[in-house]
Amino acid sequence: MANERRMLVLRAVIEDYIRTQEPVGSGALTRGHKLGVSSATVRNDMAALEDEGYLVQPHTSAGRIPTEKGYRYFVDKLATVVPLSKAQKRGIRTFLSGSVNLDDTLRRSARLLAQITGQVAVVASPSLARSALRHIEMVPVSSATVLIVVITDTGRVEQRTIVTAARPSDDALNQLGSRINAACQGESLRRAADGIRLFAQDEPDAPLRSFLEAVARVLDELATQEQTSNLYMAGTSQLAHRSVSDMASLASLFDALEEQAVLMRLMTALTEVSQLHGVGIAIGSETHTPGLMHASVITSGYGQSTAGPSKTEGDASSDSTAVEPLAFVGSIGPTHMDYANTIPAVRAVAKYLTEFMLNEEGDDEPDDDTD
Repeated sequence: MANERRMLVLRAVIEDYIRTQEPVGSGALTRGHKLGVSSATVRNDMAALEDEGYLVQPHTSAGRIPTEKGYRYFVDKLATVVPLSKAQKRGIRTFLSGSVNLDDTLRRSARLLAQITGQVAVVASPSLARSALRHIEMVPVSSATVLIVVITDTGRVEQRTIVTAARPSDDALNQLGSRINAACQGESLRRAADGIRLFAQDEPDAPLRSFLEAVARVLDELATQEQTSNLYMAGTSQLAHRSVSDMASLASLFDALEEQAVLMRLMTALTEVSQLHGVGIAIGSETHTPGLMHASVITSGYGQSTAGPSKTEGDASSDSTAVEPLAFVGSIGPTHMDYANTIPAVRAVAKYLTEFMLNEEGDDEPDDDTD
């Protein structure tokens, strides 16, 4: 769009529509914004914006409302986002600092983000496939049973049992556990399993070799069985109460929220693409999800994982040091959501979750400046 004034008019229309959810007329724009031109000029600009597909007139006598193309232009050109207030920052830190474990933190994060934005908040838990081994314990339970306790870098604790005809002695279990922890700590569960298999190949004692192979299978199964994450969601009723006049378009959104596997794929993909303002944004048809045709999705990754999937030998594109987010936090709402306020809220909650995962205190206040 070459005409700078039209860009200002488009921005003003979208800002007013986000605030009121009512069609915007030229008279309201000239009264509410310092555009420096007459109402007739603004009306001509709005007509041109409609011809170019940025605005639409729902009724002949009504003002204009933004189209999906208009929202996308607005978001792409959004120079600044509204920083969270100091009170909001303190509130986030205080609210999350009361968590008792990871699951509680993720639930609290979803509720908090929903309260800040007034929209649906979705927080994914880190999947075991992206987690790294922090510690493994081998606890003898009976003469033929060993309890395998796997603790990941995200704080997840998983327990599995191995039944074996020739259980290793208590001393042997302690030695095996120490050896595995020393060699495999910080590795993905899949890579840790591969490392244990190497131990098994070098083990001359057949029963111990069989036991190590069973431990490797446990780690493989944990990584394979949970490629996806749990989703913590909050704010659906809040969104409905705030948008009673828009229930027709929101009905499909609520249906889409039930399809958690679809949401997981969409929001994970958004988190992995090049991000604007530190978040990934999809508007309407960009979601490629029928139920979200009148919705926008904003996501940000949290946590830092170097675990990742195992690399194939000779894969030149592999980079074992690449840092990826562990999971995502996001907000889902109508296309007329307040982007300038939602973006920093999503980003701030993701930052605090990253600090939590790293067990770091961080700064007194997060840096919410736009890059």
